Amino acid sequence: MQILVTGGAGFIGGHLAESFLRGGHDVTVLDNFEPFYAEGIKRHTLKVHREVADEGDAEYRFVEGDVRDAETVRAVVDDADVVVHQAAQAGVRESVRNPRKVTDINVDGTVNLLEASKEADVKRVILASSSSVYGKPRSLPYEEDHPTEPVSPYGVTKLTQEHMARVYTELHGLPTVCLRYFTVYGPRMRPNMAISNFVSRCLNGEPPVIYGDGQQTRDFTYVADVVDANRTLLASDAADGDVVNVGSSDNISIQELAETVRDQLKPELDIVYESAREADAEHTHASVEKAGELIGYEPSRTITEGVGEFIEWYRANREWYEPLVRSS
Repeated sequence: MQILVTGGAGFIGGHLAESFLRGGHDVTVLDNFEPFYAEGIKRHTLKVHREVADEGDAEYRFVEGDVRDAETVRAVVDDADVVVHQAAQAGVRESVRNPRKVTDINVDGTVNLLEASKEADVKRVILASSSSVYGKPRSLPYEEDHPTEPVSPYGVTKLTQEHMARVYTELHGLPTVCLRYFTVYGPRMRPNMAISNFVSRCLNGEPPVIYGDGQQTRDFTYVADVVDANRTLLASDAADGDVVNVGSSDNISIQELAETVRDQLKPELDIVYESAREADAEHTHASVEKAGELIGYEPSRTITEGVGEFIEWYRANREWYEPLVRSS
């Protein structure tokens, strides 16, 4: 199978491309090296891709380009059987600072991709959405029919992506699936996330910093589970035209998360508190019942187990990863 992964040098896209290559699929990665975090992490991801491709029979191609460039998008979509769309301007706070940019990339770029996929008669487009579409919780855990009231421009753009995908399915018969990710973490994760920050600071004898009172809760999802959901959808039409949560079905307060990391690494450290950041959701918690029914999805790790694995990975890769984390 020919698979296009947009944003394939990034955190989640990089793991997806690696998994598809290991599965014997031919993979094209499109990425523009958006400087939202250290480029060195993306360069390392591409190195992993090349090594995996060299070990097997799958063909691998990297194209440096932007989803906002319709001509580039048409060229890379043209030969694809399945498109896995991960390219986005990430970051809730970044979207508050620059809403026009996040809209250009996440909305206009997605329209380019859907239009090209329609013209190329692609078999399926799998799009990365986000728990940010829910906004203020009326009930938890979030089920897919929960009202969507995003509290950030980023969340608005992700919800717009979902509606665009639905319209292309209904109007043009293009099979699309939107996966609502809940705070994904794991090896090579973005350095500006709570888990990577807590681990980095503790390993260097610095106290974890919590923004706010620490009572915010998050459903953290291990990246391997996100990969499993996408991999299933390569061949399954069970979720075509639909939106599906991908989470851990568990959640943890930021306070408890900081204590968990601190107690494993530097239990003598005190936690530091700073002012809350604007537009952050107060709580997230995924119901994954629908994902289980449609695609057999089942989270493989508790948050505590996954954080322990990430700490082990961080220590094993500290020499190259930590300088990039601490420079971001």
